[in-house]
Amino acid sequence: MMKTLAPLVVGVDGSDSSLTATDWAADEAVRLALPLRIVYASFWERYEGAVPAWSPDRPSEQVLAENIVAVGAERVRRRTPGLQVTTDITAEDAASALLREGRTADAVVVGSRGRGELADLLLGSVALVVAARSSGPVIVVRGDQHALEARRGRILLGIGPYDVDSPAVRFAFREAAARDAELDVVCTWRRSPHEPVDHMVMPGDAPRDHEGPAKTLLDRAVETAAREHPQVRLRRTTLEGTARKVLTERSAAADLLIVGARRPGGPIGMELGRVAHRALHHALCPVAVVPQHHGAPARPTTGA
Repeated sequence: MMKTLAPLVVGVDGSDSSLTATDWAADEAVRLALPLRIVYASFWERYEGAVPAWSPDRPSEQVLAENIVAVGAERVRRRTPGLQVTTDITAEDAASALLREGRTADAVVVGSRGRGELADLLLGSVALVVAARSSGPVIVVRGDQHALEARRGRILLGIGPYDVDSPAVRFAFREAAARDAELDVVCTWRRSPHEPVDHMVMPGDAPRDHEGPAKTLLDRAVETAAREHPQVRLRRTTLEGTARKVLTERSAAADLLIVGARRPGGPIGMELGRVAHRALHHALCPVAVVPQHHGAPARPTTGA
């Protein structure tokens, strides 16, 4: 019996940002040979009442929803002929719908801003909530059109203290393999705030190795995945600085930035961390937040 593939889910609301996310999701579904599911969520049934589909008095929000998913599906079929596409309209708030969809999806894709978001917001509220609470990977499609079309052939992965063979690492290797792209794995390190950069080593003192532990962590983090994906071109980078600043800057040369998010045990709460939060607001390319579930509270990421 053939195994049913988990779909890639994209949330739509008719905004330009969601159309861009739909295009990105369609391309991603083709790369990974996954079906695509287009989801629109709204409270219109609760406020306007359910009306038969044949009725000429259908609520305006229902008509809008049907038009949005129809346009999205047609857009996907024109862009990626042959891709399996399904649609759904659900009467609930968008964040709740996408969180529910994420429990059975390969990943959830959202635009960086939704319909009605204020123009000066860096990240829409739905994207932020879904990225912070999802039980599975979430990709927020960021970057201008030029950046999204550049196809730089590089995936960027940030490594923290909990990323030894983590879901984020495995996700990154899968992405790099599917795109035949270089995987740039970055681990940052920092000096003690009380240690001057140009301090002199006193007689009898050994110089402190700040970069060594970062290199060791990076090697351990990718060891298993690199062995399983020998075809992936791997760049190992250790840099002095904060992870949130280094990754944001390097995102300008990447097609996708991937960061892990450590989730506590029990009910899922708003857990992102400073690195993921900064990336979602300031990265210059799409950002994938990949959760890792643990019973212990999260600790700060190295170099955060």
